Amino acid sequence: MADKEISLPAKLINGAVAGVVGVSCVFPIDLVKTRLQNQESKDGQKMYKNMRDCFVKTFRKEGFRGMYKGAGVNLVLITPEKAIKLTANDYFRFYLRSDKGHLPLYREMLAGGGAGLCQMIVTSPMEMLKITLQDAGRISTTGQGPQLSSAGGLSAAPSRAFSAVAMAATPQRMSALRIAYDLFRTKGLSGVYRGAGATLLRDIPFSMIYFPLFAHLNHLGKSEGSPTSPFYWSFSSGCLAGCISSVMVNPMDVVKTRIQVLKRAQGEQTYNGVVDCARKILVAEGPSAFMKGAWCRVLVIAPLFGIAQMVYYFGVGEYVLGIERQYY
Repeated sequence: MADKEISLPAKLINGAVAGVVGVSCVFPIDLVKTRLQNQESKDGQKMYKNMRDCFVKTFRKEGFRGMYKGAGVNLVLITPEKAIKLTANDYFRFYLRSDKGHLPLYREMLAGGGAGLCQMIVTSPMEMLKITLQDAGRISTTGQGPQLSSAGGLSAAPSRAFSAVAMAATPQRMSALRIAYDLFRTKGLSGVYRGAGATLLRDIPFSMIYFPLFAHLNHLGKSEGSPTSPFYWSFSSGCLAGCISSVMVNPMDVVKTRIQVLKRAQGEQTYNGVVDCARKILVAEGPSAFMKGAWCRVLVIAPLFGIAQMVYYFGVGEYVLGIERQYY
């Protein structure tokens, strides 16, 4: 393996296929996670009691199509996002090996962190648009008018121009393109990359945990003389590594989700950056609020990365390009 060059086109194809297949399967659970993380207790009452209650209420009110709100932008952008993440990790692992082909744990973590950093260029705007669309149904259910949340991440306070645009657009059907256009026109790249700092603080630690953990779990399933584990072992390793990693970074996922929502129901908290958001959540809702949506996130991330590793196992990209499969 040491004398072979990594095939970036094959890895990009694998990442793209893994992202599209995985997101199509788990998106409704991701929508439920977003709504659970964004809801705040009002006079001791919550709109959703738990994951099942949120799923049932959303399906009854908005139907099957409602469960896939924001799926369009996610499916479009998940292709480059997953392709960048998975390809970057393989790329860094390949070039961080020692002369003997050995990869120490700290270099595995460095490779994973590098992958998390690279994916942010797509992940941050994708998540912001997806979350805003996913949460629209929850806000409309409150029966209150929306209010523009204050900025977070890289953004400063929203300008009056954008506030006017957003409020004027409220009666109209929201779309990812309209939201992105209004943000870019009024606030430039800082608006599109709202919450980018929080995204990095979630994705870099996640990747530093996930990729080395998966590699070691997957290695346990290898039989002597085989270059890789059976497909079911790769799937299980991806699920378990994704499960553990997602739970460990869930507090930052809650903070990121709160910051990236553009519109909130009247009376809900607004946030000015990561520290302000974390402090307000802790004071108003207690430490347990940082684990909101954790089980939903596990149900999203675990199969998503299990599917990704299965795609890698079957070598879809290598098959399409007619080249030999590569293992790292």
